[in-house]
Amino acid sequence: MTSVDDPVLEVVVTAFDETEAASAALARAERWQPELPAVLRHHLALPECSVEAARVLLDADGWELRPGGQGGELAAPGLTALVALRVQRLDALHCSQESSRMAGLAQRHGGQSFGWDALQPDPN
Repeated sequence: MTSVDDPVLEVVVTAFDETEAASAALARAERWQPELPAVLRHHLALPECSVEAARVLLDADGWELRPGGQGGELAAPGLTALVALRVQRLDALHCSQESSRMAGLAQRHGGQSFGWDALQPDPN
């Protein structure tokens, strides 16, 4: 079973261009294995005072909120870089819906959303 902490996971899909459809990101992902679960990670940055409220909202749907991610390099000053992650099967509809949800969450809490990536074990 796939775990968010599995040390053999590697990034197989990236989607950090908000103009690119999730279906296009998945279509260009040569190493993605659609039949297997993946760890979906959304990269965010939030003010420290909003992190716990966001954590509570995300926990309800099985997301784990951790420090780190692309926000460390891209976030506006004063924001904390975070990744929201969970194990799931990837498809364009759910990736798109979750991306919109994360962007809305970041906006409501005075933060930023940068996109998503997904990890799976190397098939080789």
